[in-house]
Amino acid sequence: MSRANETKVPRIVVMGGGTGLSVMLRGLKEKPLDITAIVTVADDGGSSGILRSELHMPPPGDIRNVLTALADVEPLLSNMLSYRFSNGSGLAGHSLGNLILAAITDISGDFVTAVRELSRVFAVRGRVLPAADQAVVLHAEMEDGSIVTGESKIPEARGKIKRIFLEPEEVEPLPEACEAIREADAILIGPGSLYTSIIPNLLVPKLTESVLANKDAIKIFVCNVMTQPGETDNYTVSDHLQAIYDHVGHHLFDYVIVNDGEIPAQVQDFYAEQGAKPVEVDWDAVTGQGYKVIADTLVLFRRYLRHDADKLSQHIYQLVQNWNLRKR
Repeated sequence: MSRANETKVPRIVVMGGGTGLSVMLRGLKEKPLDITAIVTVADDGGSSGILRSELHMPPPGDIRNVLTALADVEPLLSNMLSYRFSNGSGLAGHSLGNLILAAITDISGDFVTAVRELSRVFAVRGRVLPAADQAVVLHAEMEDGSIVTGESKIPEARGKIKRIFLEPEEVEPLPEACEAIREADAILIGPGSLYTSIIPNLLVPKLTESVLANKDAIKIFVCNVMTQPGETDNYTVSDHLQAIYDHVGHHLFDYVIVNDGEIPAQVQDFYAEQGAKPVEVDWDAVTGQGYKVIADTLVLFRRYLRHDADKLSQHIYQLVQNWNLRKR
């Protein structure tokens, strides 16, 4: 075995968006991994939605969260990126990181360049790439046949989602994103909002084609801990997997990582008031579809339930290491 093979750092591509992705990346960046994060550009709410609409740029919010999670800087600088103004005409509701990305985009004329430059300034561990270099509009066809337009509007409709689709449908991904997927040793999807953060990336045709073309990478799905009102009401783990299959027409994953730890009753009561409950691990349905399951107590509760980034990243790293050893 060559010394190059002994010391090679595994290349992992992580796809998604939202808070769950950022939490997981805080753990993964502490592992010896070459990380590329591919982040959805469908957000149209809050500060991101305003900047997207007024400056005709991709929404920066999910990108900014991932940059913050992967930044290797003092906590003050990291907190600065996330700082959200609470006062000021025109400023209230905007995060400083979003405004910085908007400013660099305006200066450089290119959102991808802005992300690259901010990554350099904040010593980001890995690469952060938008799923496309343009904003996309997310639509949902509901079970009753109605169409809901806009990422932020879909959960608010509180209906059962039949399918989601992008506008434009043939949106082009960044060539660097496709290359990263094709060369990856591991491809990781989730956690995050199933219909508004995870599946939108997989609807970019060439991204999913690149995932399918990479026959050597281990492919892992990290399932959400709780259901999301208006998106995954009463969904089990197998329901999450089925929704992805229904949209892409393929079984993408080798492994599924799930939480099987007990969630305290008072925490469940807190989430029940918002219409959410723990995602049930329906073992027979998941394993019957050919997926291997990694289950552990993977949650922490502070103000909200979050994945335990350290334990989750350790499971992911171990899977990637074992997979690579078997390939040699």
